Amino acid sequence: MKEIEGNSEKMDKRKSRSQLLVFTGGAALLAVAVNLAIVAISNRKKKKELPGFELRVNLSASEILNLADRIIAKSKKVHDAVASVPPNKVTYSNVISPLADLEAEQFPQVQSCVFPKLISTSDDVRKASAEAEWRIDAHVQMCSKREDVYRVVKAFSTRGEQTSAEQKCFIQCLVRDFERNGLNLTSSKRKELLRLGVQIEELSLRYIQNLNDDGTFIPLSEAELDGLPKEFFESLDKNENGQFKVTMRSHHTAAILEHCKVGMTRRMVAMTYGKRCGEVNLSILENLVHLRHKFARLQGYSNYADYAVHYRMARSSAKVFEFLESISDSLTDVAAKELASLKDLKKQEEGESPFGIEDLLYYVKKVEDQEFNLDFVTLKQYFPVSLVLSGIFKIMQDLFGLRFEEVIDAEVWHGDVKLYSVFDLNSGELIGYFFLDLYTREGKYIHTCVVALQNSALLSNGTRQIPVALLISQLQKDVDGHAGLMRFTEVVNLFHEFGHVVQHICNHASFTRISGLRVDPDFVEIPAQILENWCYESVSLKLLSGFHQDITVPIKDEVCESLKKWRHSFSALKLKQEVLYCLFDQIIHCAENVDIIELFKHLHSKVMLGLPMLEGSNPASCFPCSAIGFEAACYSRVWSEVFAADIFVSKFRGDLLNQHIGLQFRNKVLAPGGAKEPIDVLSDFLGREPSIQAFIDSKAEYSL
Repeated sequence: MKEIEGNSEKMDKRKSRSQLLVFTGGAALLAVAVNLAIVAISNRKKKKELPGFELRVNLSASEILNLADRIIAKSKKVHDAVASVPPNKVTYSNVISPLADLEAEQFPQVQSCVFPKLISTSDDVRKASAEAEWRIDAHVQMCSKREDVYRVVKAFSTRGEQTSAEQKCFIQCLVRDFERNGLNLTSSKRKELLRLGVQIEELSLRYIQNLNDDGTFIPLSEAELDGLPKEFFESLDKNENGQFKVTMRSHHTAAILEHCKVGMTRRMVAMTYGKRCGEVNLSILENLVHLRHKFARLQGYSNYADYAVHYRMARSSAKVFEFLESISDSLTDVAAKELASLKDLKKQEEGESPFGIEDLLYYVKKVEDQEFNLDFVTLKQYFPVSLVLSGIFKIMQDLFGLRFEEVIDAEVWHGDVKLYSVFDLNSGELIGYFFLDLYTREGKYIHTCVVALQNSALLSNGTRQIPVALLISQLQKDVDGHAGLMRFTEVVNLFHEFGHVVQHICNHASFTRISGLRVDPDFVEIPAQILENWCYESVSLKLLSGFHQDITVPIKDEVCESLKKWRHSFSALKLKQEVLYCLFDQIIHCAENVDIIELFKHLHSKVMLGLPMLEGSNPASCFPCSAIGFEAACYSRVWSEVFAADIFVSKFRGDLLNQHIGLQFRNKVLAPGGAKEPIDVLSDFLGREPSIQAFIDSKAEYSL
């Protein structure tokens, strides 16, 4: 079953604004003492004294709104000046350079207005930040539709003036973004494009609102919920007959599908969950797909999938199909073995009752509990927050040739927040900053993520701006208010997001629009997904872990091995289920007049090795990513994971802390940002084109 409630807010925001916010052991402590993993510099500097740091922290509500107005006024002035250049007098210095400098100078100013809504302790400041974001976004949208500016930029792009590769890339981005808004179309077609865009956004938001408003529940007895933990029952309301009211929210359905021993209950819950919003959202999805195809055809594409993928790493829907089908076919043998073992286990426990898709989570967990003997409650005691952070710093420093220094008495928005400077280990050059805001508090953004606050950029006057990032997490403190212990999944998530911090900081692109995390969406997750592997290898896990009462006692080797096997357990079957949804998403956005229900039935049986779709299920309820946020691009997560596996196995697995390889990765993969084609970047690092084989082999290696 696919999750939606946790992502609906992010989906709404992704559709309703531009990219103002760019998201997205004991041994270690001993090593830190020797290797200076964290060096506190007691310099008591004010924010403005930090070299290259342009971000403004702790603005009041009125200061935020005033700054937003100044940003808009300055932007309008620059755009007006560019628009006034006669087409026969366009040059790089009077057209492209002013726009590039404006973006570079205003990016940290915009973020100074916008990021407080994620982290401020003041309700007034958060409201002002949201208002500033709305004002700035409206202005950005208006600028992106200015025909007078487009004509001047287009005139320069067709002159053939010699430019560097990075400059050419930036100019292409400018032209592309204007033309994505229809500025290369006739006036009538442009109006139609705008009308379609408004309709698409309205339908998308209505789709999500329908799911969020759905109040469906099933009354169930305690016996029907056998296997669920005590805290689950405590979270439920009861009806007048004393039955528990199980809502069709993901946190309830996932718990039942994973823990409930009663097969009929699992089936009933899965079917009810899959029928939410029934015909209403099915009709919306059909209309959305129809409107998207019209939108794409207006811009010269044969279908919406080709429009959505054209500027991504995959480049065409045909390439996406080839990729997904290759992955699915290559995993069939391993997945078939996995499914057979689950069917055997169900037969032992429930007799001849047929195995259905609703049984997948329950029996996977049952096998994992039996095979791996992992006690995640006990495991948590080996991950004190301070120790995990020390280990992450140690690994990142040793691998990528970096040095982190905590800035003491830095201006921050809460006492828990810390600011770090990042230096190149060899040259001592300052290359960036990042904030850590790790602990949960009221009013704070609820997801773990990295936000780009200042991007790398080279201004026309020769000044280079350096990157600044913010890592937000939701860790819990202990009862005494001190840094507590981390669940293993939290360790993996933090390591992943720290990968994005390094990705942002190590980028040296010369233009804000193509630097930091503003890279190809098919590429942006690859570096962080590569680094997740360090959480499953014994050498690195021991740097991240230590028993909380004696940090010199790291996690045991056999636990490390069990974690690696647990990570890959039934991964072929799970991935085929994800590929099923990706294929569904791609097909409906490639062809018109598709019978969505029949398509999903056909794909389900084909991809899931004969397992039928649940009777009465509505794929429009199961998979909202096709409606909003990732339409025709649902493949992207699998794409990133596959190529991340290739890079890890080919370059890092044999020597996790090899700084020579780490520096190659930093310089060849992270430094260019969006200035080079991602496939060329990866091919240059690997010495060949990326392959799916390492990913497939990893699934087979740990299959049961």
